[in-house]
Amino acid sequence: METSAIIFDAPGKLEMRNTALTPMSDGDVLVEIHYSGISTGTEKLLWTGNMPSFPGMGYPLVPGYESIGRIIDAGTGHKARIGEWVFVPGASCYRDVRGLFGGAARHLIVASARAMPIDETLAERGILYALAATALHAICKGELPQLIIGHGILGRLLARLTVAAGAPPPIVWDTNASRMSGAQGYHVIHPKDDDRTNYARIYDVSGDAASINSFIGRLAKGGELVLAGFYSQPISFDFAPAFQREARIRVAAEWQPDDLHSVHALIETGALDLSGLISCIEPASNAQAAYPEAFENPDCLKMVLDWRNCE
Repeated sequence: METSAIIFDAPGKLEMRNTALTPMSDGDVLVEIHYSGISTGTEKLLWTGNMPSFPGMGYPLVPGYESIGRIIDAGTGHKARIGEWVFVPGASCYRDVRGLFGGAARHLIVASARAMPIDETLAERGILYALAATALHAICKGELPQLIIGHGILGRLLARLTVAAGAPPPIVWDTNASRMSGAQGYHVIHPKDDDRTNYARIYDVSGDAASINSFIGRLAKGGELVLAGFYSQPISFDFAPAFQREARIRVAAEWQPDDLHSVHALIETGALDLSGLISCIEPASNAQAAYPEAFENPDCLKMVLDWRNCE
């Protein structure tokens, strides 16, 4: 079996074309993808060629780990799942290209356990499960943020989760005027308009390694700086200010299955609202324009590819 897929042949070079899938086993399901998201973190690093070396890294590859669609076939033990609407966090089901992260394709073959049933009425918003789980994972390892640096989509999800938990609304920083709007129950300000220097918990989702010193300078004594973005450059900081504050620095890694199930419960009960977070939807056939738009246009909060008219 073949599928149409987005393939990065090299940094800055992509093409949609057919590629062969590995055979489906008894424990697998075949998912016909309707929507997939473009990540401005990991996928941008793959696009620019700045992604650090990870196991499985290399070109050509299929990017993407935010896909939703319908199960249209299944192995012997999972036939009852045919027809389910599911979220798929990527796949490695290709014979001739790498699946890092493998979700940007019309059809995916994954182990049944990796296809998570979600509410079909969420439509394209369902692709946000992975980012919401990433935000929750950052929070679950510590206390809730008082300051969030960056009002991109991950910053917004962190802020919404904090408000949903009943904690005092966080302050969110952003330097981009076009990202000052869209707050739900919290305030977004430019960092120059904030003179506070006693934040107990700061979460950085900007990925700005060059500004770590300035973030540490805003901590209270014993405060924690959580690095919840992804940093392609080495991180360094002046020791004396961190020493004076007895600063703690924590790195938040990728989400785990428990985070995904917890996010699912929050979405199902209405505690976490996913509305207003997707700004751009393009046909998957327009991927060559959609990827640069997602990475380079600050007004594009989240780009989604629509696969419904692809074969």
